[in-house]
Amino acid sequence: MKKYLFIAFLLCTSFGAFAQKFAYVDTEYILKHLPEYKSALSQLDVASKQWQQQADQNFSEIDRMYKAYQADQVLLTDDMRKRRENEIIEKEKQAKEFQRQKFGPDGELFQSRGRLIKPIQDKVAEAIKQIAKSKYLDFIFDKSSEATMMIYASSSYDLSNDVIVKLGYKPGAAN
Repeated sequence: MKKYLFIAFLLCTSFGAFAQKFAYVDTEYILKHLPEYKSALSQLDVASKQWQQQADQNFSEIDRMYKAYQADQVLLTDDMRKRRENEIIEKEKQAKEFQRQKFGPDGELFQSRGRLIKPIQDKVAEAIKQIAKSKYLDFIFDKSSEATMMIYASSSYDLSNDVIVKLGYKPGAAN
């Protein structure tokens, strides 16, 4: 009887020894506690407000030009009307281009954000990785993102090469 209890005890404890260890972090919470992150956000906010103010001025100028054009329209010759219309259209193109250069997907705001925020995020990710290794964690998830995102995973659980082999291909450098 003691022998069976001992075997049962060993089986129960061995299952727990091989279980994966999970943890989570809240990167949003972490970043809010970093002075360099607050400073970077402040710099981005100042630049964004300046650019938005300039964009607003550009569109106000277009609005003013259009209202003046409407008021003078009946007094203008066809050539003068076309010239003023072209001036308004050109000014509008310039304003939209300014807005795209500053706020577009490849704009200065996006690039500045990457330049200022990315090194801070990398620093946090490296700290998370070091903690994961020191605490023997296998996976760390970020709870602050809307979709649960894995920040760290032990490479021993990566089955990508196994899947490639199972599909009949050779793992290695992608073609």
